[in-house]
Amino acid sequence: MTRLKRALGLVWAIVALLGTPAQAQVTDHGRLVEYDHVAAAGLPEQRLTIWLPPGYDGDTRRYPVVYMHDAQNLFDPAKSGFNKVWAADKAMLAAMATGKVAPHIIVGIWAPGAARYRQFLPQDVYRAAPAAVRAQMDAMAGGPVVSQAYLDWIAGPLKHWVDTTWRTRPGRDDTAIVGSSMGGLMSCYAFLDRPAVFGRAGCISSHWPAVDPRAVAAENTALAAVWDRWFADHLGAPDGRRVWFDHGTETLDAFYAPYQQVIDARMAASGWRKGVDWESKVYPGAAHEENSWAARLPEVFGWLLQDR
Repeated sequence: MTRLKRALGLVWAIVALLGTPAQAQVTDHGRLVEYDHVAAAGLPEQRLTIWLPPGYDGDTRRYPVVYMHDAQNLFDPAKSGFNKVWAADKAMLAAMATGKVAPHIIVGIWAPGAARYRQFLPQDVYRAAPAAVRAQMDAMAGGPVVSQAYLDWIAGPLKHWVDTTWRTRPGRDDTAIVGSSMGGLMSCYAFLDRPAVFGRAGCISSHWPAVDPRAVAAENTALAAVWDRWFADHLGAPDGRRVWFDHGTETLDAFYAPYQQVIDARMAASGWRKGVDWESKVYPGAAHEENSWAARLPEVFGWLLQDR
């Protein structure tokens, strides 16, 4: 088989994997394209919503990419589980309007229903968790933890398909990953485990307790130490990378400060410069929900994705 035939075979295999996109929704604010029934090895069936920024269809430039979890809650309230969304497209437009952030493609990955927890729980932390906490994780997961397979898929077949289907800038510094709650943990996982792939990460309202925070009070210190060791072992030097952390003070976010303070101390001790290589913010009064995340997402994008 010639190289050309092998290349064409790979392209058609990827097309077959993702299927035919649903009818695109086109507006003056960009274009949404949806892919249903996406197969991914070792994972539940996946689904994608991709946002192409204004101008994409009228030029030949290449665009950096943001991968985001929980796509059902990113764009359209009618598709959200809570009738409220991050408004990620509007946040990107606002960041672009500052003149400091280039237009980005957003690749939204839907949560796989009941399998969300076991798909987002970082495998390394699951293995290192105290036994009592790990037992709670098992009960919540209801099946094997598959976050490693999820990360392998995003960083491998999915990213390859995105970079060969759309006009992207595929390098590390042009590839970001962003999520909230368990998606915040998964974004940290991608950032730490694949430093050559993801040069930017937004870990928003990260659910550091990993289970019901009221149930791990006795293990709080031990669990925080697991996160500390994980960052210490995997963080490395900044080398141009950038990561954002934040949390509110209400509902679930009220439990996050002690964990985040441990992470912040580790970032500083590892030689990362606050405000340059990493940022960590507290939003008083903000709850653990989409409206709160939507309110600060323009700021997140503005800091995390700005050209320097």
